[in-house]
Amino acid sequence: MEPSDTRPQSPAAAPLPVLLVVYGRGSATPRGILGAARRLCTVVFLGDLGDPKAAADLAGLPKSATVVDTAGLTEEQLVERAAGFGASGVITFSDHLLRSAAAVAERCGLPFHDRATVEVLVDKFQQRAALAAAGVQSTVCRTVRSAADLAPALAATGLPAVLKPRSGAGSVDTCLVRSSDELADRYAEFTTDATTPAVFVLEEYLVSDPTVVGEFWGDYVSIESAVKDGEIHTVAVTGKLPLAHPFRETGYFTPALLPDGLAEQVVALERSALRALGIREGVTHTEIKFTPDGPRLIEVNGRLGGHVSDVLKRSAGTDLLLLALRLALGDFTPPAPVLALGAACPAVAFQYFLSPPADGLAPGGGELIDDLQAVPGVDLVDARIDPTWRADWRAGTEWLIGTVYGSAAGHAELRTTVEGIHRRMDTFWS
Repeated sequence: MEPSDTRPQSPAAAPLPVLLVVYGRGSATPRGILGAARRLCTVVFLGDLGDPKAAADLAGLPKSATVVDTAGLTEEQLVERAAGFGASGVITFSDHLLRSAAAVAERCGLPFHDRATVEVLVDKFQQRAALAAAGVQSTVCRTVRSAADLAPALAATGLPAVLKPRSGAGSVDTCLVRSSDELADRYAEFTTDATTPAVFVLEEYLVSDPTVVGEFWGDYVSIESAVKDGEIHTVAVTGKLPLAHPFRETGYFTPALLPDGLAEQVVALERSALRALGIREGVTHTEIKFTPDGPRLIEVNGRLGGHVSDVLKRSAGTDLLLLALRLALGDFTPPAPVLALGAACPAVAFQYFLSPPADGLAPGGGELIDDLQAVPGVDLVDARIDPTWRADWRAGTEWLIGTVYGSAAGHAELRTTVEGIHRRMDTFWS
């Protein structure tokens, strides 16, 4: 008989916690989420496979990934299905799914925005009203449910004004109007499609002050924060490139280029807004514009900002996507904030969005990728050129042909790189 093995056995590895991801196309991809979650947690994707975009994204996952089809489920069915996983956290990266994620969190007893907070995050009219009631900022905003509402709304906001869906994201169906006729025409255009949200808002236009950071740069920034038990931890202030017509974003860079003291001002405004909206958990993305009256809030988003995690990771080594997952799981250590160029941020990282003009031009010159790759400071060009493609400005930031990734030693070098990209893009669209 062989002697028994009396050596001590290594304990079995503890199972990883389960994180529920209520998935729809937004600020993080399924593969990006899985990459950040590696050795941290087991991800369960709750996704509507009846949504072609979500289905396409989730179809590209490894066979080992867990995907639960939520198509056709009622909220009650969704939360009961979610509760069966014994999850330690829940998160979403889509504005349109914040309500579903809040319902799951409530049923499973997990930290997330509560339902009341979600309502002011996804409803632009309610958000403006809540900020005004708290004394943070008064911005004239009126709901538009039919053409009959246009004239009284315009009388309140004055001209120019901004027309946008009451619940929307990515600058879809968003435009500046400079006359009552233009407002009527745009509203009619936006509401002819039955899939377009029926309710819009008309807001006063926040006039820009381009002298704050200089006309070459965007006249607004975003603040990325992590909130745990109501305590706000500023992660970064992200700089922007100027908007393309009408309100399409064209690029981000970190850290932002701001005069002395301005970062502290925008962070103070952002924190007042988060408290006014009742945000107690999660990563937030808040946009603030520079105006003659000082910094003013554009909007607060209750999820990770699109594209921000990449530039922050490359500039400062801070993985905002990983931070968001850890925060959802209750495993959170605040990172050092990135407010200005310094020892903690040795480079300026950027993304430049290949945003088409709004006049419907088709792209020309298939050599664009090689041309852009030759610009000093450009590391990668991710683009798909289709000669039959046509632009649709109504699609907002969703309608891009690609993204340029790169870095620079400082903001002066970044400007040189961006100018080089501009010259090649002008040729491309000519």
